[in-house]
Amino acid sequence: MKQKSAIYWRLMRMDRPIGTLLLLWPTLWSLWIAAKGVPSIKNLVIFVLGVIVMRAAGCVINDFADRKIDGRVERTKDRPLATGAVSSREALGLFAALCLIAFTLVLFTDPFTIKLSVGGLILAFCYPFMKRHTHLPQVVLGAAFAWGIPMAYAAEAGKLHEGMWLIYIAVVLWTVAYDTFYAMVDRDDDLKIGVKSTAILFGEQDRLMTGVLQVMCLYALLLVGNRFELGTFYYLGLAVAAGLFVYQQWLIRFRARAACFKAFLNNNWVGVAVFVGIVMDYSFR
Repeated sequence: MKQKSAIYWRLMRMDRPIGTLLLLWPTLWSLWIAAKGVPSIKNLVIFVLGVIVMRAAGCVINDFADRKIDGRVERTKDRPLATGAVSSREALGLFAALCLIAFTLVLFTDPFTIKLSVGGLILAFCYPFMKRHTHLPQVVLGAAFAWGIPMAYAAEAGKLHEGMWLIYIAVVLWTVAYDTFYAMVDRDDDLKIGVKSTAILFGEQDRLMTGVLQVMCLYALLLVGNRFELGTFYYLGLAVAAGLFVYQQWLIRFRARAACFKAFLNNNWVGVAVFVGIVMDYSFR
């Protein structure tokens, strides 16, 4: 049981928290803005735990979808489903259990948020299969990763402010950019096995396109600041995020695998910078 638990832990990617953090920060942005700086403890606990559980569920269903191709990719060849350490049936059972836990958490919110959660589940399930049918799976991932934003806002405010969708759009753009860095790590392998991604779609224009996406993300976040009347600390956070984007572009200049992965990881600090800016802005009013 101890050995199997360790394998499940790796399957849920609990040993690699970057995905959880990238999902968590935008959710917290939305929660803080909806609450005008003072979110309820209940909602904070629900959404932090919900992010952890749904990210784990997303990893499990992603590995289930890729179980026949992960073994042919250098970075993923040792994943539990690829090596046979976990069966497909076990993976689907774990996915169902995680979704049930996540849904139980949502039941402690309001009926509107519960209805919104269905959209998040559908997006989380669909994303892993998109790379077989479109070069834009990163867009679907962005839509899934950003779905915590309307849910958190609705749970805290009881409704959806139209400006909230600016946060959603910003996060979708941001996600496509950083997941393109991630896809650049596997691009050579993906071309061999026929898996699609924005890294393949953008080709030699990958640096330009990710840069454009990052600029558009920053512009959307500037509009968020204006719409919700955020102040100096928020814009200082955006300035730090802009500096980090420039650093990421410098990292990927030669498209080296390790550097592209480092640029992907660096996006955690973008999330931190914006979150700290929001918290400080509301705290010092």
